[in-house]
Amino acid sequence: MASILRLHLQYRLWIAAMNSDIDVLRICDDYFVMLEEKHLNTETINQIKKWKEEFGDLRKDVDELRHEMHLVKMKLGALAKEQTSTDEDIEELINHKSCKERYKAYRKKFSKIKKEFKKFEPE
Repeated sequence: MASILRLHLQYRLWIAAMNSDIDVLRICDDYFVMLEEKHLNTETINQIKKWKEEFGDLRKDVDELRHEMHLVKMKLGALAKEQTSTDEDIEELINHKSCKERYKAYRKKFSKIKKEFKKFEPE
């Protein structure tokens, strides 16, 4: 079982990593805008649309997860001040196991799409 402060730190680090991911998604979106301004062939335009959709889905996922984790982080901060609950009670109260699994799934999805995107070369 993790202590309240350790859980609080973990959520802060997860949120920071997701903030960094959002920056990457914004940069890629800017890149897509620049590409769309060029006269590209139909296949490349279709690939850009596909990537924009993939990255849009990632952005939606990260926004939802980051918001949820921010609420958990705030709850942990409040619980740390109270110091009336056991670590087991707290993990259950914040639904830590579920958040952790969602974060792992998001990280895996983000890494996979990012790796695939690195292979994308517009013509």
